[in-house]
Amino acid sequence: MSDSSPLPPVRLPSEAELARDALATPLLSRAARLARWAGPGTRVGAGGELVEEQLPAAAEALGLTGEDAAASVGEAWRVAVDVGLVEVVDEEEGTVTTGADLALLTSGSPHDVLDVWRAALEAVLADASVPDLDDLVDAVSAADEDGGIDFSSLDWDPEVEAEFLDGVLGNLYLLTVSEEGPGGNPVPLPALAASMIVPDGMGEPTNDVLEEVSDAMMRLDDQFRILEPIGLVDFQPVDEALLADTDEEPAASVDETDVSRYGMVRLTPLGLYGMRTRLMEAGMTVPAVGELADKGADALLDGTSAFGPAAAQAETEQWLARREPLTAARELLAAAGGSDAGAPLRRLRCQQALSLVGAEAEPALREVLDDAELGGLARVWLTERGAAEVPAPPESMVFWLTIDTVAAQLAAEGNSAELQGLVEGLAAQHSGFFATAWRVDHPATAEVLEAMGRLHPDKKVAKEARKAAFKARSQQGG
Repeated sequence: MSDSSPLPPVRLPSEAELARDALATPLLSRAARLARWAGPGTRVGAGGELVEEQLPAAAEALGLTGEDAAASVGEAWRVAVDVGLVEVVDEEEGTVTTGADLALLTSGSPHDVLDVWRAALEAVLADASVPDLDDLVDAVSAADEDGGIDFSSLDWDPEVEAEFLDGVLGNLYLLTVSEEGPGGNPVPLPALAASMIVPDGMGEPTNDVLEEVSDAMMRLDDQFRILEPIGLVDFQPVDEALLADTDEEPAASVDETDVSRYGMVRLTPLGLYGMRTRLMEAGMTVPAVGELADKGADALLDGTSAFGPAAAQAETEQWLARREPLTAARELLAAAGGSDAGAPLRRLRCQQALSLVGAEAEPALREVLDDAELGGLARVWLTERGAAEVPAPPESMVFWLTIDTVAAQLAAEGNSAELQGLVEGLAAQHSGFFATAWRVDHPATAEVLEAMGRLHPDKKVAKEARKAAFKARSQQGG
């Protein structure tokens, strides 16, 4: 994921809700329970891990049984030590005490709780980047005379592995927040692996690439199993039947076309919060809906210019909720003026914001009826609400508003199908449209007419638009 690409805004629950989610995650809740369970008699080894004879009592404290209980205790204890819920008092004696951060989980603010959770997340992400323990033991046994681990025998580089996982999580974040993507729906594991492996523009992947995607998918299956207990993701692992010996008969019939058998993953709301924080710490601009609610109308209109329709509306609704309708309308109209390149889109966002304001705003719209830049949208607003005595707009204002609207749509959507429909409708409804449009005194007139020539499917109409664009550019001095 490029660090220069603007990201869509994410919608997050409140910090209080996120903190409740964090406290309920299996791994952090177990770590906190172990920290409260530990006492003067608790002993740890040289690396801070619980000594083996302590594991049964720790498992009982967590209510864990079975062959995986010891591993689950070990994971929770590592997190407790790593994030400061437990502190090693004497390394030689192997004694521990309650860490200062444990109190934050019960008496701290939601932000304090989230800070502890984020520290736990970083510890788990570091664990997820480590290869399988059996492979690591083999690498240690192959250590050179200096005692160094032979990482080449693992085909594993810790930095490369961490970067790969970061890239995968970044892509998952982008897919989740994008209005065009799956949103909150789970993403198939093969698609996520392919997003990191398959080069852009590749048609049919080669067998080598497909094998690399398969290997990455299985690596991610292991990693997401580790990441799910900390609440970063909801994860459906790869179907074990796919990993069975192909010579063996399956225990039951399986649907070969069911993509979910290959693993599905999605970021939780807590995961979205965690990923957004990590991306911001990496220097990226990562907007969130609600950040503009306390800022001025100029910040709202400029800030939402890069938002999709749903996110822009959600942001605007929060902004309007903190203001009286008449005051809000006046602020929006005052911020919507201008002749710079971003002005048409600001006016479009202003128009969309005003559509959410009630009749109390009418005086503000009447105040700008004679304004060359705002009078057109004011008439539209008043007419749509059935207001009395709305003056008819002069032809020059109609054409100016038309150019302004198309310029805004170009900035918001590019050459979209919706814009093509708008262009076709304009040319069909206004006889001699181009003969008048090129004279419109608007900074974007030539650009709009060129776009109409590019988008209109009728060659004759498109040629008229291009001619009008040439005249407009000549009139504007080249």
